[in-house]
Parts: sequence; structure tokens; C-alpha cells
Amino acid sequence: MFSRRLKVGYFILEGLNSFATVYFFYYLYFYMQQAYGFGNQANLMLAALNGATYALMAWFAGRFAQRYGYFTALKTGFGIMVAALGLGLMVRSASGHVGAMVLNVVGMSFTWPTLEALVSEGESRCGLQHMVGIYNVVWAATAALANFCGGAMLEKLGLASLFYVPMAVHLSQLGLTVWLESKARVPRVAATTVLPAVEPSPPREADAFPKAKRFLRMAWLANPFAYIAINTLIAVVPGVARRLELSTMAAGFCCSAWCFARLGAFALLWRWTQWHYRFRWLLLAYLGLVGSFAAVVLAPSVAVLILSQLVFGTAVGLIYYSSLFYSMDRSDTKGEHGGIHEAVIGLGNCAGPAVGAAALHLLPQHSQSGALAVIALMVCGLGGLVGVWRSR
Repeated sequence: MFSRRLKVGYFILEGLNSFATVYFFYYLYFYMQQAYGFGNQANLMLAALNGATYALMAWFAGRFAQRYGYFTALKTGFGIMVAALGLGLMVRSASGHVGAMVLNVVGMSFTWPTLEALVSEGESRCGLQHMVGIYNVVWAATAALANFCGGAMLEKLGLASLFYVPMAVHLSQLGLTVWLESKARVPRVAATTVLPAVEPSPPREADAFPKAKRFLRMAWLANPFAYIAINTLIAVVPGVARRLELSTMAAGFCCSAWCFARLGAFALLWRWTQWHYRFRWLLLAYLGLVGSFAAVVLAPSVAVLILSQLVFGTAVGLIYYSSLFYSMDRSDTKGEHGGIHEAVIGLGNCAGPAVGAAALHLLPQHSQSGALAVIALMVCGLGGLVGVWRSR
């Protein structure tokens, strides 16, 4: 199951999953704006529901994968997502599409913790760094492609493509998963022939470094705040595009710059390992996250919008990489730890949009109150990050 040859198939599943889910979840807010007149507040509430569902389900799904098997979890997830997208094609009301979104999130919860575990299992510490690096580059590349092309796809193929395009992708994933499962059942003796010789690995840096557990806690704290920023940003992009007079296609082109910056960060961090267990890099990334988020959501021009996204993408890249690497580096139950990593992401996905929506509800006369409230929340996270670092 954990041979390097099979892991090529897992990376293909991951790339397809990233493309399909990014297209659906990033452009769902444009769909709801155009089909049902959703504004920033309504889209933020939708994003909060998305995050809350994912936070509740991802931890359970990670434990499910650990107990019942990775392939069972993948087939469950892909099957649920296909059903959810089919429902989205049929319903004709805002509430129906919200229900379809929730069901899609439930299905997605079974996929990401499982894929993270599959590419990490059976690796030495050096191998883990390599596998996590490939994993991050693959999903970030296809996510950037989906975000960049998504606006054009939605305009040229029509609103219904938001459902049938990812549905086709998930059906292909389901078929590939069944095939990979059949290959993984090959007797162990035959399977081991595809593995390179394993040399004794050096002492794990995580074990040698007495502050390793603290770094894991800091990463699990910083990552949800990164996703507070990401999910809030995604939800308000239609409003930013309208304010800057960008079409859906132009918004896809201009507002995907941070995804390409994140991809570049992943590629660098994969090859350059000196950031491991170094607090200053995590701190700099968090500071850049707060400042660049404010610049993006309050951008007065397209130039500021794009330039600030470059900093934003780099910052979220290092924070996400830290959370995933430290989670896998210190774990013997990778499916369960992958579920915790993803559940923490869900908490961030819920908290940011919820705070933004509440601020817009309480202060409707101030159009930027939602963004300012989220910025204040992220500043609080900075205090928590420093507090964990200084704790004993």
C-alpha cells in the first residue's frame, strides 16, 4: 500500500481532488451572488457553515480512515461528493444549494486526511520531508490552476459547470481509487520490490529538539488563523471584484496570484529545510499574513491587490507547510493526525467568516467592518503564538 510506485497514484488523486474542490468551493460564492443575490454578509455566513461542517467532520473522518482503511475512506468521500454535486445540478433554490454544499463538505472531509496519510506512511524522516514537499506542490499547483481558470470556466461553460465539472473529476477519482486498491492487495513480497533500499535514518530532529511539541502546538494555532484569512478572502472576493469593477473572468485571473505565490513557497520550502523548528520564520510568516490580508481586502487598486497577494500566498504557504510537516513528523497514527490537522483548518474556515459576518450585521453602515474585525481576530492570534513560544 505504501510503495513509492503506488504513491504516484495517490498524488494523481490529490491533484484531481484539489482542482475539483477549489473550482467548486471558490466559485460557489460567485454562483450564489449571481444566482441568488448573495452579498458579502451572506457569503461569509455560507463560508462559516462550510468551515464548521469541515471542522466537525475532518477529525471523525481521520479516525474513520485509521480504523476502516484508507481506501474505504476515499471511496466514501468521493461517492458522497458525486451525490452532492448531482443534487446541486437538480435543486433550484438557495437553501437547496446550501444543503448540497454541506453534503459536499462532508464528502471532502474523508479525502484530505486520508491522502495526507497515504503519502506519509512508511517514510523515514528524510523521506517524509520529500513526500510532504511533493504533496504540497501538487495540490497547490492544481489549486492555482483551478482558481486562475475558474472564472473563465464559469463564464464560458455556464453556471452549471460548477457542478458537472467537479462531478466528472470525482467519478474518475473513484475509478482510480478502486484500481489502486486492487494493486495494493498484491502480496507484500512482490510489493516490496518497488521500494528502494532503506538506509538507517539519522536521529529525528524532532526527538533531538526539546521544543518540538511546542512547535506542533504553534503550527496548529497559526494554521487556523491562516485559514481564517483564506476563507474570509475567498468569500469576499466577489465583493472586491465588484468594487474594482472586475468581471468574473478577470477576478479569477487577478485574485489567484496568492495561489501561485503559495505554490512557489511550497517549492522553496520543499528543498530548503532550514526553516524546520525555527520560530523566527513562523513569526515572520504570521506578521506577513496579517499585513497582506489587510492590504488585499482593502485594496484600492488592482496593482495593490496583486502585489499584496504575493506576500499573502508566501505567508500562508509557510504556515500550512509547518502544520502538516510537524503533524506528520511526530505521528505514528497519520490518518488521525491528518484529521486533526484538517479539523483545525475547518475551525479557521469557520471562525474568520463568522466574525466578519457578525461585524457586518452589527455595523452595516461600515462596509469594511467585517474585514477589520477579522484583522483584529488575527492580531489576537499573534499574541497566542508568542505566548505558546514563551511557555514552558
